[in-house]
Amino acid sequence: MADLAGFGQMAQQAERQARIDLAAAHRLAVHFGYHEGIDNHFTLLVPGYADRFLLAPFGLHWSEVRARDFLIVDFAGNVLSGEGPVEDTAFHIHAPLHAARPDVRCVLHTHMPYATALSMLEDPALLMASQNAIGFDGLVALCDYAGFALDSGEGARMARALGSKTVLLLRNHGVVVTGTSVADAFNTLYFFERAAMIQILAGSSGQALRIVPEPVLRRTAEQYAASAKVEGLDRIELHFAALKRMLGRQEPDYAD
Repeated sequence: MADLAGFGQMAQQAERQARIDLAAAHRLAVHFGYHEGIDNHFTLLVPGYADRFLLAPFGLHWSEVRARDFLIVDFAGNVLSGEGPVEDTAFHIHAPLHAARPDVRCVLHTHMPYATALSMLEDPALLMASQNAIGFDGLVALCDYAGFALDSGEGARMARALGSKTVLLLRNHGVVVTGTSVADAFNTLYFFERAAMIQILAGSSGQALRIVPEPVLRRTAEQYAASAKVEGLDRIELHFAALKRMLGRQEPDYAD
């Protein structure tokens, strides 16, 4: 009995931490200008489950999302806990993506400015012309725009376009990024927007961009993999922890 009680307590703690991290991602999206008020959507699978996810109820501005606010929604669209509406496009994009990619715990969809600007170009390729861009070599998929995702077929189409990659650039729309955790997905979101921003700014000069030579590109990609840890500590986790400390000083109620 004691073992069952301990397991239940661990499960509650894991869900509590998941809620805190996802709330932090919403607030940080506001901080960095990645949000559109009450629109766009972030989801995270509930720890210990592969068929239900945390989702903010529609109507909350992302600057007011708290850990306690999240709904738990299953892949059939049932609200298992929490109060508030489930926005149609949130469900129809995220449920098929989570179902198609069991390795993905977190899915973040935004219309953040520079990634969306990139998606509007006739050739929206992220060029291997900056160190940040090299970190996404081979990880970005494209999906043509087809209007609002008002049925599960649209989310399934996005999932097929994403395949086994990490970032889905939605033409004329925005971006979807995936990760094994909130920290992993938010790190991808942050650096993809930085890479897109640098490319758009450089392109606005009217000069041709200097592409990194292939041998240097391959070596830098290997260096990315080799430098994932610093003295045994995960670089991505360190980044997200630092962002949460910043958020905690400014908006500590996110963790409520």
